[in-house]
Amino acid sequence: MTSQAYRSSGVNLDEMDALKERIKAFASATHGPEVLNPEGGFAGLFRLRGYRQPVLVASTDGVGTKIKIAAQMGHYESIGQDLVTLNVNDILARGAKPLFFLDYISFTTLDEQVMDTLLRGIVWGCREVGCALIGGETAQMPGPDGSDHLELVGFVVGAAEPDGLMDGSNIQPDDCLVGFPSSGLHTNGFSLVRSVFDIDDNPSVLFRRFDELRHTLGEELLIRHRCYHPMLEPVLKSFKGLAHITGGGLPGKMPAILPEHLAAEFRPETWTAPAIFGIIQREGNISTDEMYRVFNMGLGMVAVCAEEALEAITDKIPDARVVGRIIQRDDGPQVAILDG
Repeated sequence: MTSQAYRSSGVNLDEMDALKERIKAFASATHGPEVLNPEGGFAGLFRLRGYRQPVLVASTDGVGTKIKIAAQMGHYESIGQDLVTLNVNDILARGAKPLFFLDYISFTTLDEQVMDTLLRGIVWGCREVGCALIGGETAQMPGPDGSDHLELVGFVVGAAEPDGLMDGSNIQPDDCLVGFPSSGLHTNGFSLVRSVFDIDDNPSVLFRRFDELRHTLGEELLIRHRCYHPMLEPVLKSFKGLAHITGGGLPGKMPAILPEHLAAEFRPETWTAPAIFGIIQREGNISTDEMYRVFNMGLGMVAVCAEEALEAITDKIPDARVVGRIIQRDDGPQVAILDG
Protein backbone atom coordinates (compact mmCIF):
# COMPACT_ATOMS: atom_id res chain seq x y z
CA MET A 1 0.00 0.00 0.00
CA THR A 2 1.44 3.38 -0.95
CA SER A 3 1.41 6.41 1.33
CA GLN A 4 -1.26 7.96 -0.91
CA ALA A 5 -3.44 4.88 -0.52
CA TYR A 6 -2.85 4.87 3.23
CA ARG A 7 -3.89 8.53 3.37
CA SER A 8 -7.14 7.69 1.61
CA SER A 9 -7.83 5.16 4.36
CA GLY A 10 -7.55 7.89 6.98
CA VAL A 11 -3.87 7.82 8.02
CA ASN A 12 -1.45 10.55 6.93
CA LEU A 13 2.11 9.23 7.33
CA ASP A 14 3.72 12.65 6.75
CA GLU A 15 1.67 14.20 9.53
CA MET A 16 2.43 11.28 11.84
CA ASP A 17 6.17 11.63 11.19
CA ALA A 18 6.00 15.34 11.99
CA LEU A 19 4.09 14.55 15.20
CA LYS A 20 6.78 12.10 16.31
CA GLU A 21 9.42 14.79 15.88
CA ARG A 22 7.40 17.20 18.03
CA ILE A 23 6.98 14.52 20.69
CA LYS A 24 10.77 14.07 20.81
CA ALA A 25 11.18 17.81 21.32
CA PHE A 26 8.62 17.86 24.14
CA ALA A 27 10.12 14.79 25.83
CA SER A 28 13.65 16.22 25.78
CA ALA A 29 12.52 18.84 28.32
CA THR A 30 12.16 16.04 30.91
CA HIS A 31 15.49 14.26 30.26
CA GLY A 32 18.44 14.11 32.59
CA PRO A 33 21.69 12.16 32.28
CA GLU A 34 19.86 8.93 33.22
CA VAL A 35 18.09 8.88 29.85
CA LEU A 36 20.27 7.08 27.30
CA ASN A 37 20.05 7.35 23.51
CA PRO A 38 16.93 9.56 23.56
CA GLU A 39 16.93 10.04 19.78
CA GLY A 40 15.83 6.64 18.60
CA GLY A 41 15.47 2.90 18.90
CA PHE A 42 12.52 0.69 19.63
CA ALA A 43 12.49 1.21 23.39
CA GLY A 44 13.45 3.87 25.93
CA LEU A 45 16.66 3.43 27.93
CA PHE A 46 17.09 4.59 31.52
CA ARG A 47 20.14 4.11 33.77
CA LEU A 48 19.11 3.42 37.38
CA ARG A 49 21.31 5.23 39.88
CA GLY A 50 21.37 5.96 43.59
CA TYR A 51 19.80 2.77 44.96
CA ARG A 52 21.44 -0.04 46.96
CA GLN A 53 18.77 -2.71 46.41
CA PRO A 54 16.18 -1.11 44.14
CA VAL A 55 12.67 -2.49 43.93
CA LEU A 56 10.90 -1.34 40.76
CA VAL A 57 7.32 -0.18 41.24
CA ALA A 58 5.04 0.28 38.22
CA SER A 59 1.53 1.47 37.47
CA THR A 60 -0.66 2.07 34.43
CA ASP A 61 -3.97 3.91 34.13
CA GLY A 62 -5.91 6.30 31.92
CA VAL A 63 -8.00 9.42 32.53
CA GLY A 64 -11.27 7.67 31.71
CA THR A 65 -14.23 9.61 30.39
CA LYS A 66 -12.91 12.87 31.82
CA ILE A 67 -11.31 13.11 28.39
CA LYS A 68 -14.80 13.60 26.93
CA ILE A 69 -15.25 16.71 29.08
CA ALA A 70 -11.87 18.00 27.89
CA ALA A 71 -12.93 17.50 24.27
CA GLN A 72 -16.23 19.30 24.80
CA MET A 73 -14.46 22.19 26.54
CA GLY A 74 -11.57 22.23 24.03
CA HIS A 75 -9.04 22.18 26.88
CA TYR A 76 -6.42 19.42 27.15
CA GLU A 77 -3.46 20.66 29.23
CA SER A 78 -4.91 19.52 32.56
CA ILE A 79 -5.77 16.11 31.09
CA GLY A 80 -2.12 15.61 30.13
CA GLN A 81 -1.04 16.49 33.66
CA ASP A 82 -3.73 14.23 35.10
CA LEU A 83 -2.36 11.30 33.13
CA VAL A 84 1.03 11.60 34.81
CA THR A 85 -0.29 12.52 38.24
CA LEU A 86 -2.75 9.67 38.73
CA ASN A 87 -0.07 7.10 37.94
CA VAL A 88 2.59 8.81 40.06
CA ASN A 89 0.17 8.98 43.00
CA ASP A 90 -0.38 5.22 42.71
CA ILE A 91 3.29 4.32 43.06
CA LEU A 92 3.72 6.98 45.75
CA ALA A 93 1.22 4.96 47.78
CA ARG A 94 3.83 2.17 47.87
CA GLY A 95 6.63 4.58 48.81
CA ALA A 96 8.26 4.80 45.37
CA LYS A 97 9.91 7.70 43.58
CA PRO A 98 8.93 8.03 39.89
CA LEU A 99 11.75 7.42 37.41
CA PHE A 100 10.26 7.43 33.92
CA PHE A 101 6.94 7.68 32.14
CA LEU A 102 5.49 6.44 28.85
CA ASP A 103 2.20 7.31 27.19
CA TYR A 104 -0.15 5.76 24.65
CA ILE A 105 -2.30 8.14 22.57
CA SER A 106 -4.69 7.00 19.86
CA PHE A 107 -6.95 9.24 17.81
CA THR A 108 -9.11 9.30 14.71
CA THR A 109 -8.07 12.66 13.28
CA LEU A 110 -4.77 14.35 14.04
CA ASP A 111 -5.34 17.84 15.43
CA GLU A 112 -1.95 19.48 15.94
CA GLN A 113 -3.20 22.01 18.47
CA VAL A 114 -4.88 19.32 20.57
CA MET A 115 -1.77 17.13 20.51
CA ASP A 116 0.56 19.99 21.37
CA THR A 117 -1.50 21.10 24.38
CA LEU A 118 -1.91 17.50 25.52
CA LEU A 119 1.81 16.83 25.27
CA ARG A 120 2.60 20.09 27.04
CA GLY A 121 0.46 18.92 29.95
CA ILE A 122 2.22 15.55 30.06
CA VAL A 123 5.61 17.29 30.13
CA TRP A 124 4.49 19.64 32.91
CA GLY A 125 3.28 16.64 34.90
CA CYS A 126 6.60 14.84 34.46
CA ARG A 127 8.70 17.87 35.37
CA GLU A 128 6.64 18.48 38.51
CA VAL A 129 7.84 15.15 39.95
CA GLY A 130 11.26 14.85 38.28
CA CYS A 131 10.13 12.04 36.00
CA ALA A 132 11.55 11.46 32.50
CA LEU A 133 9.23 11.00 29.52
CA ILE A 134 11.24 8.38 27.65
CA GLY A 135 8.81 7.02 25.08
CA GLY A 136 5.34 5.91 24.19
CA GLU A 137 3.14 5.26 21.21
CA THR A 138 0.87 7.38 19.02
CA ALA A 139 -1.60 5.70 16.71
CA GLN A 140 -4.06 7.08 14.19
CA MET A 141 -7.07 4.78 14.12
CA PRO A 142 -9.82 5.86 11.73
CA GLY A 143 -13.17 4.47 12.82
CA PRO A 144 -15.65 2.79 10.47
CA ASP A 145 -18.46 5.09 11.63
CA GLY A 146 -16.47 8.28 11.11
CA SER A 147 -16.80 9.39 14.77
CA ASP A 148 -13.91 11.12 16.50
CA HIS A 149 -11.95 9.06 19.01
CA LEU A 150 -9.22 10.00 21.50
CA GLU A 151 -7.74 7.57 23.99
CA LEU A 152 -5.06 8.34 26.55
CA VAL A 153 -3.17 5.88 28.76
CA GLY A 154 -0.03 6.31 30.85
CA PHE A 155 2.63 4.06 32.34
CA VAL A 156 5.05 4.99 35.14
CA VAL A 157 7.98 3.11 36.63
CA GLY A 158 9.50 4.12 39.94
CA ALA A 159 11.85 2.66 42.53
CA ALA A 160 12.28 2.32 46.27
CA GLU A 161 14.57 0.60 48.70
CA PRO A 162 13.02 -2.51 50.30
CA ASP A 163 12.85 -0.81 53.70
CA GLY A 164 11.04 2.15 52.14
CA LEU A 165 8.13 0.17 50.74
CA MET A 166 4.76 0.48 52.47
CA ASP A 167 2.44 -2.51 52.72
CA GLY A 168 0.39 -1.69 55.83
CA SER A 169 1.56 -4.79 57.69
CA ASN A 170 2.56 -2.81 60.82
CA ILE A 171 -0.72 -0.88 61.14
CA GLN A 172 -2.24 -1.23 64.63
CA PRO A 173 -5.48 -0.31 66.43
CA ASP A 174 -5.63 3.37 67.49
CA ASP A 175 -3.34 4.47 64.67
CA CYS A 176 -4.50 7.72 63.11
CA LEU A 177 -6.04 8.27 59.68
CA VAL A 178 -4.62 11.43 58.13
CA GLY A 179 -6.42 12.84 55.11
CA PHE A 180 -4.95 15.07 52.42
CA PRO A 181 -7.57 17.14 50.56
CA SER A 182 -8.47 16.50 46.96
CA SER A 183 -8.83 19.31 44.45
CA GLY A 184 -12.21 17.99 43.29
CA LEU A 185 -13.30 14.93 41.32
CA HIS A 186 -9.75 14.17 40.15
CA THR A 187 -10.25 11.53 37.40
CA ASN A 188 -13.00 9.28 38.73
CA GLY A 189 -16.77 9.15 38.56
CA PHE A 190 -17.13 10.99 35.28
CA SER A 191 -19.50 8.47 33.73
CA LEU A 192 -21.94 9.18 36.56
CA VAL A 193 -21.34 12.94 36.29
CA ARG A 194 -22.05 12.91 32.56
CA SER A 195 -25.28 11.04 33.25
CA VAL A 196 -26.39 13.33 36.11
CA PHE A 197 -25.98 16.49 34.02
CA ASP A 198 -26.92 14.86 30.66
CA ILE A 199 -23.68 16.26 29.27
CA ASP A 200 -23.48 14.11 26.14
CA ASP A 201 -26.86 15.29 24.86
CA ASN A 202 -26.68 18.79 26.35
CA PRO A 203 -23.02 19.91 26.38
CA SER A 204 -24.03 23.54 26.97
CA VAL A 205 -24.61 22.57 30.62
CA LEU A 206 -20.84 22.69 31.00
CA PHE A 207 -21.12 26.49 30.89
CA ARG A 208 -23.77 26.58 33.61
CA ARG A 209 -22.88 28.38 36.83
CA PHE A 210 -23.84 27.18 40.29
CA ASP A 211 -23.94 29.46 43.34
CA GLU A 212 -21.51 27.18 45.20
CA LEU A 213 -18.85 27.34 42.47
CA ARG A 214 -16.60 30.21 41.48
CA HIS A 215 -16.62 29.18 37.81
CA THR A 216 -18.57 27.11 35.31
CA LEU A 217 -19.39 23.45 35.75
CA GLY A 218 -17.02 22.49 32.93
CA GLU A 219 -14.12 24.40 34.48
CA GLU A 220 -14.79 22.71 37.81
CA LEU A 221 -14.81 19.25 36.24
CA LEU A 222 -11.46 19.89 34.54
CA ILE A 223 -9.62 20.96 37.70
CA ARG A 224 -6.53 18.81 37.62
CA HIS A 225 -5.96 15.71 39.69
CA ARG A 226 -3.87 16.85 42.66
CA CYS A 227 -0.28 15.67 42.64
CA TYR A 228 0.73 14.49 46.12
CA HIS A 229 4.32 13.49 45.44
CA PRO A 230 6.09 16.82 46.17
CA MET A 231 3.96 17.29 49.29
CA LEU A 232 4.23 13.82 50.80
CA GLU A 233 7.72 12.67 49.82
CA PRO A 234 9.39 14.48 52.78
CA VAL A 235 7.13 12.70 55.30
CA LEU A 236 6.74 9.24 53.75
CA LYS A 237 8.83 7.64 56.49
CA SER A 238 6.17 8.73 59.01
CA PHE A 239 3.49 6.59 57.35
CA LYS A 240 2.60 2.97 57.96
CA GLY A 241 0.35 2.90 54.93
CA LEU A 242 -0.92 5.25 52.22
CA ALA A 243 -4.02 4.93 50.03
CA HIS A 244 -4.70 6.85 46.81
CA ILE A 245 -8.47 7.42 46.86
CA THR A 246 -9.66 6.95 43.28
CA GLY A 247 -12.43 4.80 41.77
CA GLY A 248 -14.22 2.95 44.55
CA GLY A 249 -13.69 5.79 47.01
CA LEU A 250 -12.79 5.22 50.64
CA PRO A 251 -14.67 1.88 50.91
CA GLY A 252 -12.96 0.55 47.79
CA LYS A 253 -9.39 1.76 48.29
CA MET A 254 -8.66 1.67 52.03
CA PRO A 255 -8.88 -2.16 52.36
CA ALA A 256 -5.87 -2.47 50.05
CA ILE A 257 -3.57 -1.24 52.84
CA LEU A 258 -5.32 -2.73 55.89
CA PRO A 259 -4.62 -6.08 57.57
CA GLU A 260 -7.76 -8.26 57.58
CA HIS A 261 -8.29 -7.94 61.35
CA LEU A 262 -8.41 -4.13 61.29
CA ALA A 263 -10.86 -1.52 59.99
CA ALA A 264 -10.75 2.21 59.21
CA GLU A 265 -13.29 4.43 60.95
CA PHE A 266 -13.83 7.83 59.27
CA ARG A 267 -15.51 10.92 60.70
CA PRO A 268 -16.71 13.10 57.78
CA GLU A 269 -17.20 16.17 59.98
CA THR A 270 -13.40 16.45 60.28
CA TRP A 271 -12.91 17.54 56.67
CA THR A 272 -14.68 19.75 54.13
CA ALA A 273 -15.49 18.25 50.75
CA PRO A 274 -15.39 20.54 47.69
CA ALA A 275 -18.82 21.93 46.79
CA ILE A 276 -18.99 19.97 43.53
CA PHE A 277 -19.79 16.76 45.43
CA GLY A 278 -22.86 18.28 47.05
CA ILE A 279 -24.03 19.61 43.69
CA ILE A 280 -23.69 16.19 42.05
CA GLN A 281 -25.53 14.49 44.91
CA ARG A 282 -28.37 17.03 44.81
CA GLU A 283 -28.76 17.16 41.03
CA GLY A 284 -28.61 13.37 40.67
CA ASN A 285 -30.53 12.49 43.84
CA ILE A 286 -27.69 10.11 44.75
CA SER A 287 -27.46 8.37 48.10
CA THR A 288 -24.58 9.23 50.42
CA ASP A 289 -23.41 5.61 50.38
CA GLU A 290 -23.13 5.65 46.59
CA MET A 291 -21.33 9.00 46.62
CA TYR A 292 -18.66 7.51 48.90
CA ARG A 293 -18.33 4.43 46.67
CA VAL A 294 -17.87 6.44 43.47
CA PHE A 295 -15.99 9.62 44.44
CA ASN A 296 -13.07 10.60 46.67
CA MET A 297 -15.44 12.95 48.59
CA GLY A 298 -12.69 15.43 49.34
CA LEU A 299 -9.85 13.11 50.37
CA GLY A 300 -7.37 12.36 47.60
CA MET A 301 -4.91 10.50 49.82
CA VAL A 302 -5.25 8.91 53.24
CA ALA A 303 -2.25 7.94 55.36
CA VAL A 304 -2.07 5.74 58.44
CA CYS A 305 0.40 6.75 61.12
CA ALA A 306 1.07 6.41 64.83
CA GLU A 307 -0.25 9.26 66.96
CA GLU A 308 3.27 10.36 67.88
CA ALA A 309 4.03 11.00 64.18
CA LEU A 310 1.18 13.47 63.74
CA GLU A 311 3.03 16.62 64.72
CA ALA A 312 5.83 16.06 62.21
CA ILE A 313 3.27 15.51 59.44
CA THR A 314 0.98 18.45 60.21
CA ASP A 315 3.94 20.80 60.68
CA LYS A 316 5.07 20.14 57.11
CA ILE A 317 1.58 19.83 55.58
CA PRO A 318 -0.80 22.41 57.10
CA ASP A 319 -3.89 21.16 55.26
CA ALA A 320 -3.47 17.58 56.54
CA ARG A 321 -6.40 16.52 58.73
CA VAL A 322 -6.90 13.72 61.23
CA VAL A 323 -10.04 12.15 59.75
CA GLY A 324 -10.44 8.99 61.79
CA ARG A 325 -8.67 6.06 63.38
CA ILE A 326 -7.88 2.39 63.01
CA ILE A 327 -10.05 0.03 65.05
CA GLN A 328 -10.20 -3.70 65.68
CA ARG A 329 -12.45 -5.27 63.09
CA ASP A 330 -15.48 -7.31 64.07
CA ASP A 331 -17.70 -9.01 61.49
CA GLY A 332 -18.41 -5.73 59.71
CA PRO A 333 -16.82 -4.00 56.70
CA GLN A 334 -13.24 -2.77 56.73
CA VAL A 335 -14.33 0.85 56.21
CA ALA A 336 -16.88 2.64 58.36
CA ILE A 337 -18.01 6.19 57.58
CA LEU A 338 -19.74 7.47 60.70
CA ASP A 339 -22.77 9.79 60.75
CA GLY A 340 -22.11 12.94 62.76
